[in-house]
Amino acid sequence: MPSPAATPQPPQVQALVSYLEHEAQPMIVLDPDYNILAANTAYQRQFGMADRPHLGHKCYRVSHHYDLPCDQAGEHCPMKRAFELKGPDRVLHIHHTPRGPEHVDVELRPILDGEGRVAAYVERLTTVRHASARASQAGLVGRSPAFNAALEAVQRVAPSQLPVLLMGESGTGKELFARAIHEASERRDGPLVVVDCSGLPEALFESELFGYEKGAFTGAQHRKPGLVETAAGGTLFLDEIGDVPLGMQVKLLRLIESGTFRRVGATETQQADFRLVAATHKPLQRMVAEGSFRQDLYYRVAAFPIVLPPLRERAGDIPLLIDSFLQRGAKTAQPLAVQPAAMARLLAHDWPGNIRELRNVLERARLFADDGVVRPEHLPEWLGLMPAARPPAHPAPPPAGGDADDELRRLVAEGRLSRRDIALRLGMSERTLYRRLKALGLS
Repeated sequence: MPSPAATPQPPQVQALVSYLEHEAQPMIVLDPDYNILAANTAYQRQFGMADRPHLGHKCYRVSHHYDLPCDQAGEHCPMKRAFELKGPDRVLHIHHTPRGPEHVDVELRPILDGEGRVAAYVERLTTVRHASARASQAGLVGRSPAFNAALEAVQRVAPSQLPVLLMGESGTGKELFARAIHEASERRDGPLVVVDCSGLPEALFESELFGYEKGAFTGAQHRKPGLVETAAGGTLFLDEIGDVPLGMQVKLLRLIESGTFRRVGATETQQADFRLVAATHKPLQRMVAEGSFRQDLYYRVAAFPIVLPPLRERAGDIPLLIDSFLQRGAKTAQPLAVQPAAMARLLAHDWPGNIRELRNVLERARLFADDGVVRPEHLPEWLGLMPAARPPAHPAPPPAGGDADDELRRLVAEGRLSRRDIALRLGMSERTLYRRLKALGLS
């Protein structure tokens, strides 16, 4: 294959090569045939491999070890989309790096010549630090398509100030995803304050959230700042927001709408300064229809919904999660191993309790694995012997009618977003979106 120097480069590409060196983020220049023409120092330092040169090679071979472009290998290819749009495209991929597989946020921009044709592409790569595609002792772990879709939504919304609603069954890792949003935001240096709405009785909800003044009620011996005040400069995470009593929902709505609050017993108004992330395992849209959750509050907290997949929809991540949990609890340098027969039983289970259930099963097995090997007899007797009863599916948009369909029609009519982006905006998978489009006659 000819070297990049042997191929004449348009003036726009020559200018880009010198420009890239001033960029702190890893960046490369590609030609329309997927060949890497140039890479800045940041790219070579973070993604370069001494035994695998990248200049003059296909990007999909370097990043993915594929023999075909990403779209022909079953993945979203940003180059194909950028060519069609004559504009930028962005996608979350798993790249091979000197450190192993990593989640990388890829943004690709076409460079057009004087006649409006694509002369080259500039690709900016951002490694996702708050999730791991390998076994890890902390944070989010996964690499399945369902997990990556949720992680891509996190990457999209984290830099903004939009409220985020995490929807998923119990045990799907909602607090970890909330932490990932916080750590990828501009408020990462501020606090992440977690409010367990299901654990607060209505009588204490207001004083815990907003704080109180000395003498506001019997036992209030001093002024106490509330959780909203504690979250100043950071993120307020309302876990299980579906459990907020109706009487408190109006006060929560006023806080979100006005950005102000008053401590219990106070007269002056305080200014709030937080980014809101909420989570629920309940079907909030159904609760709105039933009158148990305020519609105006729902629209405020659900500006950007993200559906977290249950473990049964990301079964390929189970071995990776098992390795992670066994690493995290290891008391020696050598983590526990899982016998193939035990792994088969773990893979056969339906995991209605999701990641939390998997972690608990492994913690139990650890107590019996005296020689460092988890065997079938160390697992609960019921595990994998019969299909587990599944809990209700995660709260998704209603099957027909309602506000979700109206919003879908509006987004399609506008024609600004791709199908993938519409799915992210509505908090559903592309497959579910395709079914809704077909049912509504919009496909």
